[in-house]
Amino acid sequence: MKPNKSKLDIEFKEAYRKASTTDLRFPPDVRLHFYAYYKRATDENFIHQEKDLDTRLISAFKMNAMFQIQGLSKEDAKRKYIELVNKYITE
Repeated sequence: MKPNKSKLDIEFKEAYRKASTTDLRFPPDVRLHFYAYYKRATDENFIHQEKDLDTRLISAFKMNAMFQIQGLSKEDAKRKYIELVNKYITE
């Protein structure tokens, strides 16, 4: 028997659905916040190592974004992600 999902988990899943299906474009700093909060909320800390300069630079920005939120709990990262969606994506 699966445990019941919390209200936070349900809200996070809905926020992710909105973010992943929007046609809106965001500035790089906002995209990095989405990225970092999502990765922290889902415990996905893997950053793919790229070979060319442009993608290495992007990876460095992603690593920096993750470093800045390293002390954030998984639950707080979900809340921050939901706040970003509510701020930037209105349906």
